[in-house]
Amino acid sequence: MSELEVLTRIESGVGRITLNRPKALHALNRGMCEIMTEALLAWRDDPAVKSVLIDHAGERGFCAGGDIRMIAESGAGDASEAKAFFEVEYRLNHLMFVYPKPITAVVDGIVMGGGVGISEPADVRIATERTTYAMPETGIGLFPDVGGGWFLPRLPGEAGTWLALSGARLKAADTVALGVHTHFVPAERIEDFKAALLADPSDPKTVADRFAVDPGPAPSAEHRPAIDRLFAHDTVEAIFAGLEADGSDWAVAQLQTLKTKSPQSLKVSLRQLRLGAKMPTFADNMAMEYALGGRVVRTHDFQEGVRAVIVDKDGQAKWSPATLADVTEADLDALFAPLPDDQAWTPIKGL
Repeated sequence: MSELEVLTRIESGVGRITLNRPKALHALNRGMCEIMTEALLAWRDDPAVKSVLIDHAGERGFCAGGDIRMIAESGAGDASEAKAFFEVEYRLNHLMFVYPKPITAVVDGIVMGGGVGISEPADVRIATERTTYAMPETGIGLFPDVGGGWFLPRLPGEAGTWLALSGARLKAADTVALGVHTHFVPAERIEDFKAALLADPSDPKTVADRFAVDPGPAPSAEHRPAIDRLFAHDTVEAIFAGLEADGSDWAVAQLQTLKTKSPQSLKVSLRQLRLGAKMPTFADNMAMEYALGGRVVRTHDFQEGVRAVIVDKDGQAKWSPATLADVTEADLDALFAPLPDDQAWTPIKGL
């Protein structure tokens, strides 16, 4: 069993999904998403399953994202493999979002990108002191997909815009304060929590409430007024100008961070969040992200971002277009154009 990249089983009324690719920090590939989808569909109408628990093997992290190397290699060609992965991954995200039974995700460790996609739709989202959350896609020429266009703009104020553009890494005190995660449980109590859930599988929130403790003050709290004011603009240029005019140490640090990101990704991500905020359904948002993803992975910036951060690890990405001014509205319109009906993303049939 140890060689399977996802372990699925039913224990005491709980459908259990354990990510089991620790050497890759449980980065998601298409096969892993298919295993999770198959299990969730099988358990959906199974009276023996009262709720679902998603966790991970090992101690290094919950899930660091998707299989970025594969996506980049595919995007260097016709992107067919990347689009096939996105289709399956986004269908899993949507299945979890509309799932009729409670889902609990224990994000004990790194949770980024694809890991956010399979934890944020859960009803109960448990962080520990080892949790590090981020949507760092603008640093590799991508955008916060897997539902980021839906979840991020629905965080308080402009926190989601700040997270999407800056790729800021948060610990549990911040994630719980912002509602990214619902509970903080110390890592040493996680196994006790799981045992209690198996004893009372139908009401995970009540079980989590019993184990949750105060994670302490949220470091970002003092900056929330500035975040809500400075990241409320609808253009990245206006956000840059606001940060520069503010001049505080915090604002200057944010501006310096944003200047290292792909200008194209910053503009794509801001438009994604502004559109996602108005989407009537999660499925509509995923269809937008699927059309966008299939195009963005073929751009220079995604290929260059993966090279600089993941392949060569020199951190010296040369973005093209190199400036915000060079990323035009026409460029964005082309990336966001809806796909023809026969190519568009759709949920799993019947959902």
